[in-house]
Amino acid sequence: MTNDNDNNIESQSIDRYIRQDRLPHIWCAGCGIGSAMSCFLRAINRAGIDPDKVAVVSGIGCTGRVAGYIKLDSFHTTHGRAIPFATGLKLANPELKVVVFSGDGDLVAIGGNHLIHGARRNIDMTVICVNNFNYGMTGGQVGPTSPFQSRTTTTPYGNFESPFNLPYLLSASGAPYIARWTVLHMRQLEKTMAEAMTRPGFTFIEVIASCPVTYGRLNKEPTGLDSLHYYQEKSIIRNGADPKDAGIDLRGPIIVGKFVDRQLPTLGDRLSEVYRKAKAQAKVSRP
Repeated sequence: MTNDNDNNIESQSIDRYIRQDRLPHIWCAGCGIGSAMSCFLRAINRAGIDPDKVAVVSGIGCTGRVAGYIKLDSFHTTHGRAIPFATGLKLANPELKVVVFSGDGDLVAIGGNHLIHGARRNIDMTVICVNNFNYGMTGGQVGPTSPFQSRTTTTPYGNFESPFNLPYLLSASGAPYIARWTVLHMRQLEKTMAEAMTRPGFTFIEVIASCPVTYGRLNKEPTGLDSLHYYQEKSIIRNGADPKDAGIDLRGPIIVGKFVDRQLPTLGDRLSEVYRKAKAQAKVSRP
């Protein structure tokens, strides 16, 4: 059952946030990125955030195209460097609501070092990582989140490398807010995005999304609907679950929910404290 607030939010069209002149989009039929983007735009309404104060940063890849389709201040940056760009924006203008919206290949592979250090520093931004388990734009190659034994164009006999458990990685790196949903869980995902954007610090949301053309067709999910059926059958909502238990196996269960929600000083808080102490010390040191 939906409440009046949910209905009011749904009635607020997200068309005003979309660059209609750039449609149709490049995403394949059944791709889950559009659903994730829709949740994000609705989350802006739900959170009551001024869209003129939002800056969206994406890297390269299928998910990175989000920055070009939304009518918000947005930056389509170099591969793997979305978080450094976002960090510069936040430090230059702390009043901005900075959101990094990119894919697993961009954020976790080539950008993995920036991801863990962004979490370690607790920079005040929201990172939305759309995880489709492969490099979808460049041909479906294996990536750092591809499940063990999954088939990709570069692992035709099955992936033999252990994948990252992203909630566990981000928890170990110090992120104060970590959640995961699939694109089947539209309402939960929208609410989580809205909540994450109102939390201080480095908030991270993993979105499990379908990629039927490259990943799906090699792993018994040749359509987006097949992936949604899999999410419905295998997803287990477990809010507060230990992130170390949130690993994803091929055809195994997917633990979803909000795993971590804690308060920690942000990088901005610590910089302000350093500035305050330096200013006080300068006054004491004057002759």
